[in-house]
Order: sequence, then C-alpha cells, then structure tokens
Amino acid sequence: MTEVYQPTPEVRSFLDRQHRLLIGGKWVEASSEKRFEVINPANKQLLTTVAEGGRDDVNRAVQAARQAFDSGSWSEMAAAQRTKILWRWADLIEQNAEQLIALEVLDNGMPITLARGFFDYGVGWIRYYAGMTDKIMGKNLSDALSSSDTQYHAYTQIKPIGVAALILPWNGPIGLFLIKTSPALAAGCACVVKPAENTPLTALRMAELALEAGVPEGVLNVVTGFGEAGEALAQHPAVDKISFTGSTSVGKTIICAASANLKRVTLELGGKSPCIIFDDANLDEAIPAAAMAIFLNSGQVCFAGSRLYVQRKIYDRVVAGIADFSQTLKVGDGMHPDTMLGPLISEQQLHRVNQLVDSGRRQGAQILTAKMALSNEGFFFAPTIFANVDANMSIVKEEIFGPVLVATPFDTTEEVLALANDTQYGLGAGIFSNNINRVHRVAEKLQAGNVWVNHYGGMQSCMPFGGFKQSGWGRELGEDGFLAFTEQKSVSIQLRGN
Repeated sequence: MTEVYQPTPEVRSFLDRQHRLLIGGKWVEASSEKRFEVINPANKQLLTTVAEGGRDDVNRAVQAARQAFDSGSWSEMAAAQRTKILWRWADLIEQNAEQLIALEVLDNGMPITLARGFFDYGVGWIRYYAGMTDKIMGKNLSDALSSSDTQYHAYTQIKPIGVAALILPWNGPIGLFLIKTSPALAAGCACVVKPAENTPLTALRMAELALEAGVPEGVLNVVTGFGEAGEALAQHPAVDKISFTGSTSVGKTIICAASANLKRVTLELGGKSPCIIFDDANLDEAIPAAAMAIFLNSGQVCFAGSRLYVQRKIYDRVVAGIADFSQTLKVGDGMHPDTMLGPLISEQQLHRVNQLVDSGRRQGAQILTAKMALSNEGFFFAPTIFANVDANMSIVKEEIFGPVLVATPFDTTEEVLALANDTQYGLGAGIFSNNINRVHRVAEKLQAGNVWVNHYGGMQSCMPFGGFKQSGWGRELGEDGFLAFTEQKSVSIQLRGN
C-alpha cells in the first residue's frame, strides 16, 4: 500500500510562523493587526493564520513599489543582471520544490502529482522570461520617416509600465503567482501581489525566495487579505497596470475601478469550454483526454472542457467510456499519491456546485455517473456527467467550477460549431478528429482564444494564453505576456545640416 506523503519539518516550520505582509522588503503586520485562518480543504483543519491586509496596507505597498520603481533600482538595472537574479530565483524555488509543493497541496487540496506538474510549468515560466529581458527591443524607423529634403533619426523604445498590481485566484497558486510576476519583473516593473485569501502560503514563500535571490526591496510586495485589498489595488491612483485572474463578474468590477486613471488591464476570466469529439477520432485517446479535460483539479480550471459534444454515431460509446473512466478516479486527500481528484476549495464552492447540480436534476437532465463514497472530512465532490441536457439549462450556461460535465450529441460540423459558440465565454476549446481538413476548418470557426487538437489543455511558455468575449482581455505567456507589462515610446529627431 502506498504511503501518504507526510509534510517535512521544513513545511511544518513554515506553517508555524507568524505570517506577515511583505512591504518594502520588510515583513510587517497588517495595520489593523487582524489575521485570518487558512484551512486545509481536504480535512477542514487549520493550517495557520495570515495577516489580513486592508486599504492602509495596500497604500503602503503601492508606495513602496512606486518608490522602488522610480528609484530605478530594478527598472534601470542592466538587463543581464535582472536575468541573473531571476534565474537565481528559479534555482531557489527549484531547490525548495518539496516544501512548496507540499504547501500547495495543503493550501489548495489539489493532488500532489498535479501540484508537481504546475510547479514545473511555473519554474519554466521564470526562466523563459528571465531570458527575454534583453531580447525585446525597439525599432529604428529613420529611413521610413526621412526624405530627400528632411532627415530624421526615429526610433521606438519598450519601457516597463511602472507599478503592477497582480491579483491571483486560488485554483493554481504557484502557477498563477509565477505567470504574472515573471514577465512583470523581467520587464522591469515593481509589483504588488494580492494572493487569494484561500491560498496565500506559496506566494509568501516564493516572495521570500525572491528577496534571497536579490530582487531589490520594494520591487516585489505581497499583501494577503480579502476583497477590500483587491479593490484598493484596483482603485489606487499610483498603480499603472492590473493583471487579474478570476471570475468574469469580478473582472467587470475591476474594469470600472481601473477607469479612474485608465490603468492598463489584463483579465483572464471564466470559461465554459467545449470539447468536441468527431466520429473519426481515436477514442482510446479521446475518451480519457476528454474526461481529464473536466475532472483535472476537480474541475477547478478556467479552461476546463465542461461542455462535451460528441458526434451521434459514437455518442453512447464515448459518454459511457467517460462515465466508466470517472469511476476509476480516486477522490481524496491530495497528499495521497494515488489521489486523482482532490477536494473543492471551500464549503462555499461545494455549496455552489451542489446547487447547480440540483438545478440540472430539476430541469430534467440525467446523471450518468454512479454515486461514490466520499469522506465528509473535506469539501469533496464526485465526478458527475449529465446527459439529456439542452442549451438553456443553467448547467450548460454557467461556469460551475467543479467536476461536472454536460454531454450533447451532434450530427454535422455546422451544428456543433453553433452549439460550441453559443456562450458568453471563449477561453478554450478541444477538437478530437483525424481529419486534418475538418480540424483546420473547425479551429478557424471556434470563438476561443485557445484551441487544442487531439489533446486538451496546457499553457506553454511561448504560446499566448487568453480568451475571446467575456473570458478576458489581453494575453498572458509568450512575448505578448511580456509586452503586457510595457509601454512603447516613439522618438523622432529632425536632423540639421552638417
């Protein structure tokens, strides 16, 4: 029998600390001296307490970031030196992998195997952007402006945008911290990070390692807290840029708050992504891939393939196959190496998923999955598949953010495209087919920022990631993710005679 992973002394020591805010390179208590509890969602037990930052603390953190940015201690540092420090940060994070991965599992509940995968992605993102500091350059446009009568020396510059507020969700704490801080720091920005209140621990530890790596004081600040802190960041007049990942409804409030000083905004928001399986697909690959498209991280993934469309000829076989596959997934504490689905993040989220599933039953949808015996010690929810759904049901329209799949048969390509695009969202989409002509035609017509063919999901360093419609604004990762933390300046100089 495989043993459950036991936290190391380093993990226990970290949990026993008096966790404070990081402001201006110093660990400080919240102005209110308030603290809040961090709960393990797998067993509802208290892990630790963390300082509860509010508006005053956000103001202090933004002032520290502003001062650090304006001083040039980071923004004007030689690109090669910034690269060296970021690379050192990646090395330190990698050296502390077991501690960080364990904290991630305890804090979020995800399976430890998944946490290791997210961790590896995150370290790769730091190194990708560390190598970009000296590779994004302006252009010489002198010849384009000049004529035989008038000569110009004209060029563009790429400059860091300033103070960046980075507001994180709870569903992938390590990855989301690094997907935002890495390009922001590489660009030369100073940052204020607000982790999700459910999952603040790895952000605090990685920020500590950033200081150890040599990131100057005030360049990276962390304010743990609730909505008040996030709202204060969105409204703060000294913040130049907001990068937010979370719900579409909160994203809309951030846009309103940012309008006061026209902050630059990147939003990675909700999704209700379609996964399409055509009758010529390799079903041995498509069935488990489509299952994990929704069940990965217990469905708590923004681009989860929560709407399944299967060509009618193979519909019964595919849906039965996914139902059978779901019964093989061990649901339990993420610290157990055999666990495939951990708990939902909180009692509130468990309640929401239950409510939506109950609404599906009341509206006539059929549940195809058998009941599982689940521990009542944590916020667990079994993988669930609905059939006999129609496009107007709430379980088809709304992002559930749980391991709940709705399955619909289709006949023609035109029909499935209409069904797939019938949503306010447009983050991800999956296609399973061996017909290359069909794949290209469908990928072209899908209204989604990310399309995966014969696999589902993944966020690669070099590939821009973001959504259409109400799934967000802008892109993260790739060169686009770097440029999102910059402004472009045009300079033209009219040259005189000899």
